[in-house]
Amino acid sequence: MGIVTPGFFGRRRDSAEELPPGQYLVHDFPVLSAGPTPNVHLDTWAFTITTESGQEHRWSWDELHALEVEDFTVDLHCVTKWSKLQTSWQGVSIDTLFQNVETAAEFAVIRAYGGYTTNLPLEDLQDGKAWLAFGYDGEDLPAEHGGPCRLLVPHLYLWKSAKWVSGIELRHDDEPGFWETLGYHNYGDPWREQRYWGD
Repeated sequence: MGIVTPGFFGRRRDSAEELPPGQYLVHDFPVLSAGPTPNVHLDTWAFTITTESGQEHRWSWDELHALEVEDFTVDLHCVTKWSKLQTSWQGVSIDTLFQNVETAAEFAVIRAYGGYTTNLPLEDLQDGKAWLAFGYDGEDLPAEHGGPCRLLVPHLYLWKSAKWVSGIELRHDDEPGFWETLGYHNYGDPWREQRYWGD
């Protein structure tokens, strides 16, 4: 049985007028991807946290689902300027996965099936700010939205929430990911409108 958490909102928003700067409200769920949708089989799916020393912590699909599953509601903000509010998800908190991980790293590179990567400070994955999500609106997460499993870091622009996630690599240095090397902002705070380098 899942537990209900309020999610990480950063700031309370009660209307479309309180969206992050430059955003507009949508009621559908736009599909945007950097490449083709990978075909990920559940019997071979795995998620791995690799520490800066090379130690691996690995979960199969069944092992992930044996962890504490949460129902959570968060707002999503895409760098292409749409926002979708009060989205409902099911998944496992990144905090749960890090319970037995010892690290002194400050940064993380997120890796996905298909080769996509993105980077962020490790602290942005902790303290109730991020999840591995495999359910959306009471159903299995569709492939076009990152199924079978995606990362959700809702306080940052959505490109930081890697679809088809396969692992987290912990590092002492910050290594820009796919979009970051192509000019997207290295951090991506929607409330500060950090869309591109220089913002």
